[in-house]
Amino acid sequence: MSEPLATECAGSGFQPNGRYQKFEVFNQLIGDANLLRAGDFGDGISAAHWRRKAHVTTRYTDPDHHTISLYINGGTGIQRQLGPDPVTGGGPGRCCLMPAFMTSDWLVQGEVELFHLYIPHAAWERAVVEAFDIEPNAVEVPEKTFFLDPLIEQTVRQAMLPLDWNVPADRMAMSNAGQLLMGHMLRSYSTRRDLGFAVRGGLSPVVKRRVFDFVEAHLDQPLTIEDLADVADLSAYHFARMFRKTVGEAPHKFVLRQRIERAMEMLRDDRASVAEIALATGFSSQAHLTTRFSHFTGLTPAKYRNVAR
Repeated sequence: MSEPLATECAGSGFQPNGRYQKFEVFNQLIGDANLLRAGDFGDGISAAHWRRKAHVTTRYTDPDHHTISLYINGGTGIQRQLGPDPVTGGGPGRCCLMPAFMTSDWLVQGEVELFHLYIPHAAWERAVVEAFDIEPNAVEVPEKTFFLDPLIEQTVRQAMLPLDWNVPADRMAMSNAGQLLMGHMLRSYSTRRDLGFAVRGGLSPVVKRRVFDFVEAHLDQPLTIEDLADVADLSAYHFARMFRKTVGEAPHKFVLRQRIERAMEMLRDDRASVAEIALATGFSSQAHLTTRFSHFTGLTPAKYRNVAR
């Protein structure tokens, strides 16, 4: 369904796959920052988790992608170099919005841990057309520096950072989070926010059945929202909204529940080991299944198997 996200180095950081090099902001940081991890969040959207301790100036030159930045820890010494009066106010929980094709200069002083979401301009244009049904160049994103946005912070801290960006079972949740943040940019920060989003109904019974059957047949594989949207012949954004309206839960939660229920069914049959069941239901390891299963049922797979006998 999707290629691997990142390769872990022997050290404390990650060795990114080459596709991340297409992001200008990523390329500037990789020289003097510690890349903790990087991953794909669907539709060409990527994220990186950085730790940086330096006293340098950095220029992001005409990036062809939008960047959402959240300061996780530190960052109080960072300044946006803008004219004679630098912009200050960085720190934990502060966000920056760096639009595509806008060069920006920064003075970095001290330590900072930050999260970046990189949205390719092509993905942004598709989202604009799907949401507003207008020419993409009619919608712009303003630059914003050191602002507070509870939704961005909550999504990153609670829905993105806790995930293992390198395991198939978390791929759906990653895609959902990426679409959520891009949709939030469109709603809250685009110059055409007054147009609103197209309102559509839920999935038809035929499409719903087709999606359900696809999920059931591919529980042993990594799945993304884009995979399910393709089955429904919808954009990822509209599919996520219509699926939630029809089913009552987000696609990634539905897929996780199906994986757990399949694991429960297999655990009631003694023929497969817990490790084999983990792989058969799309989890990267027995430990990963145990964590998710325990959160869902309150029991470890082994204890559930004993009770269910």
